Amino acid sequence: MSESLTLGSHLTIWIEAFVTLALFSFLYKDNPIYKFIEHVFAGLSAGYYAGLIGQSVIYPQLLDPLYSDFGGNWILLIPFGFGMMMLTRLTPIGPIPDLSWMSRWGLAITIGSTAGIFLISQLHGLVMPQTLDTFASFGRAGNTVEFAMAILTLVGVISTLVYFYFSKEHVGVIGRVAKVGIWFIMVAFGAQFGYTVMGRVSLLIGRMTFLIDKWIVGSMGSMFN
Repeated sequence: MSESLTLGSHLTIWIEAFVTLALFSFLYKDNPIYKFIEHVFAGLSAGYYAGLIGQSVIYPQLLDPLYSDFGGNWILLIPFGFGMMMLTRLTPIGPIPDLSWMSRWGLAITIGSTAGIFLISQLHGLVMPQTLDTFASFGRAGNTVEFAMAILTLVGVISTLVYFYFSKEHVGVIGRVAKVGIWFIMVAFGAQFGYTVMGRVSLLIGRMTFLIDKWIVGSMGSMFN
């Protein structure tokens, strides 16, 4: 049993190493091996999310309520119908005629409801708390530095909002304030870009650590020693 587990572990490590190196091969040029792994990853991701949605959404929020109390939950058939309309984009299939135009109804309902829910959630969870915190920072300022940072935050928020106010031409005072907002936007974009790069570098370090520690030193070392 231990030998079987050891062979299985070696096989898993070598597959992971092959996939990692195949993805890294794109740094040289686009090649068939990279495309194959890319398609495998896309297929596995689609299958995983299809199973996840089935177990976390379709079964507990549709099939189980309909099975337990159809009379009290029959209204769930309406969103189910709109959802099934999206699958008509796959038509025509065999004797089934082209019904892809019906998918627009389901897509419109999904986009509209999602936009409405997202708007309210962002307003209550992001816009209003940040607005209150911008002004509350003055009350929390305990020294000159914190008070200066509160003023800087307020200037950044106002100038950024002025930059995105397109109902009036950016000339005069509004234009100068909007230019200040551009500087704050660039700083925010730079910080976000740096954070993204750090996250990608962290992933790269993790893959390189795996190749060196587990594949070269661990698997290859134990096989050839």
